[in-house]
Amino acid sequence: MADDSFEAIPITYSGTMEDVHFDGKWSFETEWKQSSLNTYNYPDEHQAVLRTAHQGDFVYMFIDMLTDFTLDKGKDKAVVCFDSNNDKTQFLDRDDYCIVAILDSNSTVFQGDLEQIFVEISRPEGLESISTVSDENDRYSSIPHPGYEFKIPTSLIGRSNEYGFYFAVYDENSQKLFTYPPNVTEFTPQNPMVPVPAQWGTIYSPDKSLPEFHLPFLALLASVSVIILLSRTGLFNHT
Repeated sequence: MADDSFEAIPITYSGTMEDVHFDGKWSFETEWKQSSLNTYNYPDEHQAVLRTAHQGDFVYMFIDMLTDFTLDKGKDKAVVCFDSNNDKTQFLDRDDYCIVAILDSNSTVFQGDLEQIFVEISRPEGLESISTVSDENDRYSSIPHPGYEFKIPTSLIGRSNEYGFYFAVYDENSQKLFTYPPNVTEFTPQNPMVPVPAQWGTIYSPDKSLPEFHLPFLALLASVSVIILLSRTGLFNHT
């Protein structure tokens, strides 16, 4: 697979996310097909695939860690983080959120606070974060490896065309992190998986449909606008 580089990540609208089975793996052939695809290549031939989409009041993410074959249950983990204001500060604040999924174990949600640390918060309604071992339905590899699925409510991270964004996958066997963006260096003291937001990347909605409207609504709105314009210019008036 070609490397999509570590540039800003587009997240597009999908009309099929309600069909996703939140079991931590690619469950059937077309499950994540209608979503944005980014492939990340790391040293020593390690590779991860990120699928992203949004629909309704949720952002959806799937990280497929294709080259982790050791399967350390309860220890392998992934985290996805959002800087809701995309202000890329040198410290954590209340608009920063991280969701952790642990292989075959419980997941947690964290928020920055006024003391510039992460604190665990209650799980928001509708949030899903789960990890398990892949099977024969995986789109990219038949060798068992961890998958990490996330369904994140916009009531938690807000609606925006652009967020600060970071993800990391931790492999217990090698004790290595595989991240977006790569080569981050300044990690928060109480969480060695998460750097300060100034080192996060960006995820954005290229069609600008995430803040308020879905694509079908935007198409309908555009059609109505054209009809109104034509009516005002007399093209719909017959004499």
